[in-house]
Amino acid sequence: MKTASILIFLVFFFGYLFGTAGTLIYADVKLPNDQPAGMFSGLSPGGDLELMGNITVNETNITTAVIKVPAVNQDKQGVATLLYVSTVPGYGRTLVNIDKLLFWVDTQNSIRTSRDVASHVTGKDLSSTDTVYSITADASVIEGGSAGAALTIVTIAALENKNLKPDVMITGTINPDGTIGPIGEVLAKARVSKQLGATTFLVPRTQSSQVSYVDKTTCDKIGLSEICRTETVPHSINVGDEAGINVIEVYTIDDAVRYFFEE
Repeated sequence: MKTASILIFLVFFFGYLFGTAGTLIYADVKLPNDQPAGMFSGLSPGGDLELMGNITVNETNITTAVIKVPAVNQDKQGVATLLYVSTVPGYGRTLVNIDKLLFWVDTQNSIRTSRDVASHVTGKDLSSTDTVYSITADASVIEGGSAGAALTIVTIAALENKNLKPDVMITGTINPDGTIGPIGEVLAKARVSKQLGATTFLVPRTQSSQVSYVDKTTCDKIGLSEICRTETVPHSINVGDEAGINVIEVYTIDDAVRYFFEE
């Protein structure tokens, strides 16, 4: 009873917060045999997906796409996350797997913007389609909007039922006009992208190089004394050369799409 009360509170809270159109709702996604949420392709023939406890959709109406995304944890270490997006006939809602409660407001906004941009790029009216998002990462990894571009790409793939190239990865925020915004820790994300098997890493414009700051100590001999001083100086590095991966700058989601899908 307590769990049900919490779920009802979350549904009404987020419905109020984001409005009725394009509402982002925490959904209790239940799959047969306790299969991981977001992995809808594992449903058995004739199986059903239950959303919010009162909507049943046959598996043949579900389209799911998944994308690997490089991220950085709280220890500044590169880690891999998986983003799942499924589309099902519904009421134009944006549903987030309740198994991952720690989706903060910036991530929620990123998800909603990704859905809107994907709808515009594909020309698909989503008023009768629910999109279900599931992210396999803890809050310290997925906080922020740095997965926005990847969320948009994987939403486009789900809407158009297309396969994504496994050797291409992307980082960057997504803006309502479809432009891709800057993020941090580009080099760490480039390195983890290569570790995950990517050969091409897409980054926001101007972020194929990164400036780091190093301490430089110089000493001068004055008589019998030596006076040293330490300065912090900028050092520019090429992300692709440093990580050993092909790094390409993209300005808009349209620029990025052509690298992920076959022509």
